[in-house]
Amino acid sequence: MKSIEPHDRPREKLQRVGAGGLGDNELLALVLGQGPARSGALELANAVLAVVGGLHGLARASMDELRRIPGIGDARAAQLLAAVEAGRRTLVRSRRERPQILHPRNAAELLIPQFGSQPVEHFGVLLLDTKHRVMRTSVVSVGSVDTSVVHPREVFRAAATVGAAAIVLFHNHPSGDPTPSTDDVVLTQRLVRAGDLMGIQVLDHVIVAESRYHSMREQKDF
Repeated sequence: MKSIEPHDRPREKLQRVGAGGLGDNELLALVLGQGPARSGALELANAVLAVVGGLHGLARASMDELRRIPGIGDARAAQLLAAVEAGRRTLVRSRRERPQILHPRNAAELLIPQFGSQPVEHFGVLLLDTKHRVMRTSVVSVGSVDTSVVHPREVFRAAATVGAAAIVLFHNHPSGDPTPSTDDVVLTQRLVRAGDLMGIQVLDHVIVAESRYHSMREQKDF
């Protein structure tokens, strides 16, 4: 960064205008700390953003993908992934809070920060008490890029363990499109029937994808 005027270097600029005044590459440069020989952290940050498709793409990048970028080894890849996860967790409600799920939007607001940008499919349940307050979020299956294997016994074992009165099913679509597939609808119908037998109501199945969501109950998909 020696070619940049001292007052415009990311660290000095942050002190002068605050973190909100920095560009994506400048924020990333501060996380990286320094670049490889003959280049600076800002140049390395630009290279990373170009490969992954900006900060949004960084949220979906894997360790292996980052390590393939020249100048990014194990340590720097770990720094980047840790920074992304730290930011993601600031958007997730405190565990001491008990959000109430009264509308699909309530579930989506809880789930999108944690699962909306995941690069592989996660299927889970929001476990609710009799007032539909969240007792726990439980992931029951992690799949590949476009599929997840889910068994009803795993879904309702998680619910029975904490004595949940109702559940909201959820999963993410790494494709970015929250529209349910035929398999999603069939699985939901199967789990609703299983819930009726177990005395645990399936309130909804919410699919999240980046910043969007689809409520299968709201859209009358089942």
